[in-house]
Amino acid sequence: MTRLYNINFKTMGYPTKIQLIKRVKSEQWYINFPSAVAQAMEFERGEVAEWLIDDHQRLVLIRSDEAVSSLKKKLQKKSKV
Repeated sequence: MTRLYNINFKTMGYPTKIQLIKRVKSEQWYINFPSAVAQAMEFERGEVAEWLIDDHQRLVLIRSDEAVSSLKKKLQKKSKV
């Protein structure tokens, strides 16, 4: 698999703790985005995304085409102003 990104954790990053909630019959894992990351990505409440496991060190979050296309339309409107 060819990686289409290059991450340098020395120059940027937001440390985040992984949380585990254990219940009698199940367990749930949580990773929360820092507000700065969510705002920079312009996530919408209720937006659905998909996790891709790249390797044991990297998870890639993939947004839907609809979410990204609406952002591109917003950016085009801003650039015309």
